[in-house]
Amino acid sequence: MPMFDEYKPLIDEASERVYEVARRTELDFAPQLSEQLQNRIWLKREDRQAVFSYKIRGAYNMMASLSQEQGSSGVIAASAGNHAQGVALAAQKLGIAATIVMPKTTPEIKVSSVRRLNARVILHGNNYDDAKEHALELAEQEKKVYVPPYDHPLIISGQATVAVELLEQHQGPDLVFVPVGGGGLISGMALHIKRIKPDIKIIAVEPDEAACLHAAMGAGERIELEHIGIFADGAAVKQIGEENYRICRDLIDDVLLVSVDEICAAVKDIFEDTRAIPEPAGALALAGLKQYVAREKIRDCELVAVFSGANVNFDRLRHIAELSALGEHREALLCITVPEHPGTFRKLCHDLGPRPITEFNYRYADSSKAHVFVGIRLRHGMQEKQDLLQSLAEKNYAVLDMSDDEVAKMHIRHMVGGIAENVADELLYRFEFPERAGALLYFLTTMSDRWNISLFHYRNHGAAYGRVLLGVQVPESEREEFKLFLTKLNMVYSEESDNRAYQMYLSAKN
Repeated sequence: MPMFDEYKPLIDEASERVYEVARRTELDFAPQLSEQLQNRIWLKREDRQAVFSYKIRGAYNMMASLSQEQGSSGVIAASAGNHAQGVALAAQKLGIAATIVMPKTTPEIKVSSVRRLNARVILHGNNYDDAKEHALELAEQEKKVYVPPYDHPLIISGQATVAVELLEQHQGPDLVFVPVGGGGLISGMALHIKRIKPDIKIIAVEPDEAACLHAAMGAGERIELEHIGIFADGAAVKQIGEENYRICRDLIDDVLLVSVDEICAAVKDIFEDTRAIPEPAGALALAGLKQYVAREKIRDCELVAVFSGANVNFDRLRHIAELSALGEHREALLCITVPEHPGTFRKLCHDLGPRPITEFNYRYADSSKAHVFVGIRLRHGMQEKQDLLQSLAEKNYAVLDMSDDEVAKMHIRHMVGGIAENVADELLYRFEFPERAGALLYFLTTMSDRWNISLFHYRNHGAAYGRVLLGVQVPESEREEFKLFLTKLNMVYSEESDNRAYQMYLSAKN
């Protein structure tokens, strides 16, 4: 194939050049994933680079080839983060001034990392394409060399060194899964792998909210997406690169699209096998690998996923952790309607069976019925959820499955509540109890049916103790008796009836 002849000398040169700043990363076996998926799973650890992603390879390869005159004018690049760090580190190594245009939406960890490498940072636009347009304008105005993130033969050849190492580390993978943003990594890897071992399948993996390669392959030409999501910011690109598409069109075997939930589940999987935390784009390949295994039902194969980057803001981890459970069908979010009277919650918890409860939200609405928002940990995935839904229906509960509802996942689960105008004699308490299966049912069982629960919020935080916020209606004449009851519970608790947040947002007395 002509493109093999065209790129082979470029890849050979890159293989000599990039290690002046990049490192040969490990190909790590993932034992837990391998057991779970019944295949041998390997992770190519590009998170181990100095800038925590593979991008240093292509950036350095191109910049090291610049003439002295080109270098003296400085370079400019546009990036959502990882390419920016690659350019900044390469510039520092080569003694070249670097300007990086980054979208305003770029995670702070990536912006800070670029600044620490002494590059000039300009924040512009809301996505990569906005930043790119501005960078090209500045390149012309300031006579700087523009270093593209993916659409250039030297960038592609630099990224191809990932595949050079891979085939030195593993002689016979059956499939290699590669994340796709603009296409630099997959086009480089495909060029080398398909030339050396054409039987190895190359599978592209994109976020379903930024599927520019998938759109191009379906249309038979490059097209620009009108809108893209930026959850996997490192792969949030509206249009596949021109040279990258030319290569991918002929060499890749399939393009998979993965959801945000699937990406989050893959982040968790990588952490559990490596104790490293990928950024969302860094876990794309594994998310696709898992989807492919489930779809094709393959077993006993050698599968490689490129762990492409680990530049994730710490404050995103909580959100990723929540969605990972839904992405792996390890949690179900249900809205269950129950009669409004004492003892209802205990009966519901009993009818849910011996499953760990991750979340339990309720606020009194009227005297006839209550809508309870429940999170349930699943041990056996979709089938267990279907069995549970059928069981609840047979017990005459009205149930809505909210597990795939974006509004419920992103917002409603944090907003169940409000002021109940008709609630009288309400007291508010916080409780702590040891976190274990059945703990919530035990807690509800110990509560007397004599006093009506008007507010209930429980959320599993993954800690040793569960935390419950409880509203209960206790007439003034019965409060001493209620306090005696609380003492007998032998639980850690505190009264929060005077809490300002409660009074502002939940109490009818505000």
